[in-house]
Amino acid sequence: MSGETPSDRPAELPPEKPAHRSITLHRRGLNRYTAVNQRGGTLDLSGAGDEEFTPVELLLAGIAGCTAVDVDHLTARRAEPDDFEIQVEAEKVADEQGNHLQDIVVTFRIRYPEGEGGDRARAVLPDIVAKSHDRLCTVSRTVMLGADIRTEIA
Repeated sequence: MSGETPSDRPAELPPEKPAHRSITLHRRGLNRYTAVNQRGGTLDLSGAGDEEFTPVELLLAGIAGCTAVDVDHLTARRAEPDDFEIQVEAEKVADEQGNHLQDIVVTFRIRYPEGEGGDRARAVLPDIVAKSHDRLCTVSRTVMLGADIRTEIA
């Protein structure tokens, strides 16, 4: 396969990272929930409009967090950022397709120090952001490609 670059090949999971993902959601009260991951981590969420994240905000945070891991991991090898912020915005709509988000925009605000390491990080940043968007970030890739969701009552 001459001429094939790593970003042309299908993404693969490393053997130490199992493919199956799972969380369990517990009700704490009306519109108040706690998500628990397989490692025991917890995250409170709410549909009540208070300070806790809503499910839609968690989706946006998931997009930001997923791409942040990709970008930070690959650029920090060259230089630690002086500032690292990712903002995700979207419009929530209700139309003939039901409730959903559209016009999702991910904005990267990342500054690197002056000098050789910072120059190297700045030079690779556009390519790494593109690779995260086009191939690496499971969350945004799933949103962009869509995924079947099956519901079950146990």
